[in-house]
Amino acid sequence: MVVPYTHEPLTDFTKEENRKAFEEALKKVEGELGKEYPLIIGGERIYTEEKIKSFNPANPDEVIGYVSKANKELADKAMKVATETFEWWRKTKPEMRADILFRAAAIVRRNKHEFSALLVKEGGKPWKEADADTAEAIDFMEYYGRQMLRIKDGFPVNSREIENNRFFYIPLGVGVTIPPWNFLFAIMCGTTVAPMVSGNTVLLKPASLTPVIAHKFVEVLEEAGMPAGVVNYIPGSGSEIGDYLVEHPQTRFISFTGSREVGTRIYEKAAKIQPGQKWLKRVIAEMGGKDTIVVDSDADLELAADAIVYSAFGFSGQKCSACSRVVALEDVYDDLLKRVVEKTEKEVNVGDPANGDTYMGPVIDHGAYKKIMKYIEIGKKEGKLMTGGEGDDSNGFFIKPTIFADVDPEATIMQEEIFGPVVGFTKAKTFDEAIEIANNTEYGLTGAVITNNRLHLEKAREDFHVGNLYFNRGCTAAIVGYHPFGGFNMSGTDSKAGGPDYLIQHMQAKTTSEML
Repeated sequence: MVVPYTHEPLTDFTKEENRKAFEEALKKVEGELGKEYPLIIGGERIYTEEKIKSFNPANPDEVIGYVSKANKELADKAMKVATETFEWWRKTKPEMRADILFRAAAIVRRNKHEFSALLVKEGGKPWKEADADTAEAIDFMEYYGRQMLRIKDGFPVNSREIENNRFFYIPLGVGVTIPPWNFLFAIMCGTTVAPMVSGNTVLLKPASLTPVIAHKFVEVLEEAGMPAGVVNYIPGSGSEIGDYLVEHPQTRFISFTGSREVGTRIYEKAAKIQPGQKWLKRVIAEMGGKDTIVVDSDADLELAADAIVYSAFGFSGQKCSACSRVVALEDVYDDLLKRVVEKTEKEVNVGDPANGDTYMGPVIDHGAYKKIMKYIEIGKKEGKLMTGGEGDDSNGFFIKPTIFADVDPEATIMQEEIFGPVVGFTKAKTFDEAIEIANNTEYGLTGAVITNNRLHLEKAREDFHVGNLYFNRGCTAAIVGYHPFGGFNMSGTDSKAGGPDYLIQHMQAKTTSEML
């Protein structure tokens, strides 16, 4: 029997006891900063001379940890261990693998605030964003464990009187998981445990900006009973070990979340058959978006303004699902714009995310800061700056929430993914035109429509070409098991993380037929 599960509740930080508990967790995490972390290959701890320095983006002088860095030799060692481990791990009971996830979820749940506090420090996430990230990681473990139990026996197929037919799934092999830095716990966790619970072994190459949380998570899996060699922790540079593992003939699949540029390069490299390679590598990729909220003439404008502000400026707009474009019908455009600007200036304060009252913290590093500020300068030429447009990188990488009005739909800031707290507004004469504008980028990840017109909702359901479309709410905050997540076009392979068919992408179907 598969026990039902809903989702991990978010913490109510308006309650004083929850605020105090989180502040205590922050103090505990601060007391553990600056440690050294080894690679974990086949359960063996390996320290290397070359280190990745993880720092706090709100205070770059504060070092989160020094993480050992893998080279090709160590990556090859991890590949050999994972390949050998796969030969017996693939035959383990799905129930056992699922139980590891259920216990790991319980361990994280018991220490939820400490994990979230680490996300505040290493990822620059405000309290609510960090809490939601940890909750999503728990959800992924709970959901994928239950999904494995549902599909473990395959599905019934027809048999004739003279035969007995079965259809079931077997794991693929060794996979390389390359998660992003923005959902440093949730996506890293989900893209690691999905292949693991499916019977594969995993080489986890965490984002170089956020490797400490990944090490802590592998320790959780070990505590939960995961055998050595199933998930191997190998931080390192993309150019040195990332490309090497993508091209390795023993790699069976790659699970990647990140930029379009890197994702398409991985897709290309994985498509080339290497000497000794016996299969076509599978690529599971989520590569970003240029997400639009459409506001109709008869929309609830207060609801629309709320949806735009939290979708555009939550975690400083550093989400592939973030709203970076608003298309509003002419007759509500001015009123909506005014409301969004006022709400942004009143509610979206920028500061240290360790402060529980901070709405928006820093962007992740100096490279991101410079890139976003460059786009803001472009935006000043392409539209009317309504608020924001300023940054401060003197201590941390802080950018004010920025709104541009009257931007041409084909403008640079309306077409390219900025990955920062920048949103552009444009007008549409009709709802049909609004949908056309929403579809005019090379991406197709998320979108939202705010309207009370049922016919317009149905038109959007058919014609708004995104993988996740939301009505009368924002375009961020997908919940595992409720909103399977993944996009069209250059947003990736539409892998639908947190959905009922996600695990199958880490497996292959097998049919047996016995003549009677």
